[in-house]
Amino acid sequence: MENSIDWNSLAFQYMKTDYNVRCYYKDGKWGELEVSSDENLHIHMASTCLHYGQEAFEGMKAFRGKDGKIRVFRMDENAKRLQKTCDGILMAKLPIEKFEEAAIKVIKLNERFVPPYESGCSLYIRPLLIGVSPRVGVNPSTEYLFAMFVMPVGPYFKDGFKSTPVCILRGYDRAAPLGTGTFKVGGNYAASLRPGMIGKEKGYSAVLYLDAKEKKYLDECGPANFFAIKDNKYITPKSTSILPSITNMSLQQLAKDNGMTVEQRQIPEEELATFEEAAECGTAAVISPICRVDDLDLNKTYTFGKEGECGPVCTKLYNQLRAIQYGDAPDTHGWVRIID
Repeated sequence: MENSIDWNSLAFQYMKTDYNVRCYYKDGKWGELEVSSDENLHIHMASTCLHYGQEAFEGMKAFRGKDGKIRVFRMDENAKRLQKTCDGILMAKLPIEKFEEAAIKVIKLNERFVPPYESGCSLYIRPLLIGVSPRVGVNPSTEYLFAMFVMPVGPYFKDGFKSTPVCILRGYDRAAPLGTGTFKVGGNYAASLRPGMIGKEKGYSAVLYLDAKEKKYLDECGPANFFAIKDNKYITPKSTSILPSITNMSLQQLAKDNGMTVEQRQIPEEELATFEEAAECGTAAVISPICRVDDLDLNKTYTFGKEGECGPVCTKLYNQLRAIQYGDAPDTHGWVRIID
């Protein structure tokens, strides 16, 4: 099967693989992992995930190194973030050990789908946790389903590591300041679909959101966190509506390793004019440099270079992180788990 996959043209989209793993929460406790080849979930039509948004997910990747070994990147942090989301929307917390057991099992079961080292592709891992108790009143579920599936993927952006323009649309918010923005729930992404479509129709790769309260400060892009570079500083927004990105956290550490100062703070929109480089970052894209930000409502443009070109700091950080993920550089921070 793996030989029939054209790794050079592999997109970032769903592909059926051999198995997924599942686990149920009933009577106040989590059960054992189950292996399934069924792509469908069989749930009650009144499940809380369908009516009241009790749904959380994660995204992480595994990589095949030059040595043939499979490495998964920072899955403990994904497990912790899922627990934080569960706290936020009153779902049963999946133990970190159970999360990691599921990840290792589903990777091993689908090992033939882990792309070869030289392909530049990876195995994307999608954990999903949903409330499945039937409820017509607004109450949390008492039963939950955790599932994890995988698929080989190419670059999130079809052009790969190249800079693209993004836009600011002031008529839309991704999440409220004290709402669910810090949790990885589907509703936040649903809120970004319409502005994201508008942005793409206008030729932009993503929308850069401003804070919902004052419309003065940068928040994050639809699918990823924002960061910028100036004066040997790595600057990223601080906000009560931003999802804490594990990629962003990793890049901040690498920036410190490179002797840069890291600042996580409010960033007024007008500061965009002072940045040398800008980018969005996340598991799917790793780093997607931004060549230009257009505020379409104020008719303002902030430029960081020519479209397609990437600045030296973004390029260095991108290469450093990828080298760790593929095992080409020492894992000095203990971020990688080798799947035996």
